[in-house]
Amino acid sequence: MKAYWRLTWAQLLLFARNKNTIIWSLILPVFMMLALGTFLGNGGTSQFQLKVAVADQDDTDRSRSVIEKLSATEGLEVKEISRDKGLSQLKKGDADILVVLRQGLGERLAAAGKETDGNGQPFVQLYMDQSNPTVSQVGSTVIQEAVDRLNKEAVAYQPPVETEEINIQTRPLGYIDFLVPGILSLMIMSNNLNGVAATIASWRERGILRRMQGTPLKSSTFIAGQITARVLLNGLQAVAVLLVGYFIFDVHVYGSWLLLLLFILLGTLTFMSIGFIIASLARTPESAAPIAGLVSFPMIFVGGIFFPLRDLPGLLQPLVKAIPIGYLTDALRAVMNEGVALPQLWLPAAVLTAWLIVSFTVAALTFRWDVK
Repeated sequence: MKAYWRLTWAQLLLFARNKNTIIWSLILPVFMMLALGTFLGNGGTSQFQLKVAVADQDDTDRSRSVIEKLSATEGLEVKEISRDKGLSQLKKGDADILVVLRQGLGERLAAAGKETDGNGQPFVQLYMDQSNPTVSQVGSTVIQEAVDRLNKEAVAYQPPVETEEINIQTRPLGYIDFLVPGILSLMIMSNNLNGVAATIASWRERGILRRMQGTPLKSSTFIAGQITARVLLNGLQAVAVLLVGYFIFDVHVYGSWLLLLLFILLGTLTFMSIGFIIASLARTPESAAPIAGLVSFPMIFVGGIFFPLRDLPGLLQPLVKAIPIGYLTDALRAVMNEGVALPQLWLPAAVLTAWLIVSFTVAALTFRWDVK
């Protein structure tokens, strides 16, 4: 036990004296969160913008009212322009959609007639690039809804049946609330899986582990000391990320802090054990880094860190259910955003515990003090 505590303290001193550890373990996660939260705008809650060019050939109060209503529509960036220039910008990709308000639009709205004239030609024309179906469909839907509102206002339409929208979300959550738990999960995986693999491989190559082998130190005691030191480091990192999220982006932890720390602990132990396995497989630090990257890099995209797991293709769903990163991310997000208690999170806890037991056992059995 004395050797265990000394190893833990020695590793903490190494962390404190290593500038790279401070930069990559503390500053980088905070910088990543600040950058993503800032660049996404308003904490990531704003929708994407469609660039709409409007050619007003009618030039009446009614047509100008149409342009004002389009400009007030959320998600539309409206710019008034001539039809020819609008078509040119549309072909170049400088505009997503071109709306042409044809002459006679104001008269038809004032007369509360139909949208088309006697020849069946519409007074509102939409030009779009059908090769981009997402933009064209969304743009067409938004413009059609705006025109539909104008038609209803022109005839003083009163719907016999109306709908009421009821928001069941009790907490004001935005994308940044979704992102912060993902950043925590990414930080835990990267620092422990990649960091342990590279560090242990380096110590083995430099002969540090060989000298430790000459002592009564057991491999399980060495691994346990490394884990304890990194658990404390990860706790400090998590607190730093959560404090930045709270004071800058108003991100709250709605669940139990104790439960949140429990899952941070489970994630740290699990990915550290996997890192020890990789360190045992790699003979040099140069080979440890690619192997760790090969394991961790795909998990960044299938772990629900930056977008929901349900948005992944069905082909990847079995893989998502087999790896620990997705369960860790979902558990952190459930505790922070939904205030979920442990009984509802039995599955992530069970899966992470199973990964921990298996990977720690394999790491202890395959651990090598020297290069063979």
